[in-house]
Amino acid sequence: MNLMELLLIAIGLSMDAFAVAACFGLTMPKATIQKALIVGLYFGFFQAVMPLAGYWLATQFADKIIAFDHWIAFALLSIIGGKMIVESFKKEGCADRECTAETCTDRGCPSGERPEKEEVSLKPGKMLPLALATSIDALAVGVSFAFLNVNIVPAILSIGIITLTLSVLGVKIGNIFGVKFKSKAELAGGIILVLMGWKILLEHMGILSL
Repeated sequence: MNLMELLLIAIGLSMDAFAVAACFGLTMPKATIQKALIVGLYFGFFQAVMPLAGYWLATQFADKIIAFDHWIAFALLSIIGGKMIVESFKKEGCADRECTAETCTDRGCPSGERPEKEEVSLKPGKMLPLALATSIDALAVGVSFAFLNVNIVPAILSIGIITLTLSVLGVKIGNIFGVKFKSKAELAGGIILVLMGWKILLEHMGILSL
């Protein structure tokens, strides 16, 4: 797996964190760089650690399934990407944001009024479960890295740094524009992961050579 492929997977994985970060930004009266960095560090750290855990677990039995390792990598990336694509078509809005309207597609409600709501807490009790939830997919990707003999150190560094950066941007974008880009980010991330899964499989079968 070359650097460009690794960066694409890192971007695809980070889209979930970006979407959640945009929801955080939506609730903030003012999204300071300090608050954005707190969100980014939580998400970036877990997105880096989880692939490492998956990689370590997979290396324990990789030699036993080497005959169909590329099929496993393909399946994992396709399932993760497919789930993100499906979720991108669900209603916009953030689960922890109350609104008088059925759907919110931006900072303001369709009625033109935005109800007052307490800013989402950035304390560990709130952030740790969210960071863990958004990084579960990265655990499965770490498994596929082991089967593909990916150099895990630059892989997790790339994923962590890109997730941190995009999460910080997500907070700022959510604070300014609302969640109108949330589903688009999830859709783009899902497509990237599905396409990478197909590329890995087709190269293994000798159909594609890049």
